[in-house]
Amino acid sequence: MPSSASPKIAFIGAGNMAKAIIGGLLAEGFKRINLTATGPRQESLDKVAGEFGINVTTDNAAAAAAADVVVLAVKPQMLKEVAQGLAGSLAHKPLVISLAAGITTRSIENWLGGDQAIVRCMPNTPSQVRAGASGLFANAHVSGSQKSTANTILGAVGIVQWVEDENLINPVTAVSGSGPAYFFLVMEAMINAGVELGLSRDAATELTLQTALGAAILAKQSAEDVSELRRKVTSPKGTTEQAILSFEQDDIHAMFNRAMTACSNRAQELSELLGK
Repeated sequence: MPSSASPKIAFIGAGNMAKAIIGGLLAEGFKRINLTATGPRQESLDKVAGEFGINVTTDNAAAAAAADVVVLAVKPQMLKEVAQGLAGSLAHKPLVISLAAGITTRSIENWLGGDQAIVRCMPNTPSQVRAGASGLFANAHVSGSQKSTANTILGAVGIVQWVEDENLINPVTAVSGSGPAYFFLVMEAMINAGVELGLSRDAATELTLQTALGAAILAKQSAEDVSELRRKVTSPKGTTEQAILSFEQDDIHAMFNRAMTACSNRAQELSELLGK
């Protein structure tokens, strides 16, 4: 493979996540000429070409055959058919990065014809604003340089965390893959409560979103654990303490544990169902 700074990358699928990564790569200085996106509809691809100035084609096999890295960015339900269609185009053994939730590297490798270097990635939607969090697992065929390349590609849209056991992708899904929805739900609840307390919806929304952003930035930049940051806001017999006591009476920790365990279990079920 050529230098990881500018490999030829084929995105099989040009949906939101693929476009997020393409945008991140271009912002990091990747050469447009080395990026190709594929899809079934030329009209949609023309929009991608217009937005990013990259190569586009409806020919998945041709794009894969010319690439050093093949990013599988199609829906999980479509991956088996798409991967089997690429099997004859990967004799040059490119790095394959799968963004499809729930599909194991073993299933993908079988569909591609075996002996393929595969990195399985669980990204999340904040990747669209280059604030993503991705969990990655590499199978035994992935070299050190290929792992570095995958790190660079996904690192263009946020942070990257590698796991050594593929089964840990399921907890990654529960924490960061599905995690944005939990925070959106909390924001929704806070906005609605603010309105019930008399604020305008615009004011409640602006205050909630800025508070969420500020809390996240503070937690990222602080050397202290989030539990300690919480304690510092929670003065004895103060206003925050009353809210925290209410959350604890409803057993918020157990609630999150149950919810995230259900998410992780469902990820495992989908792996078994979609990987056949």
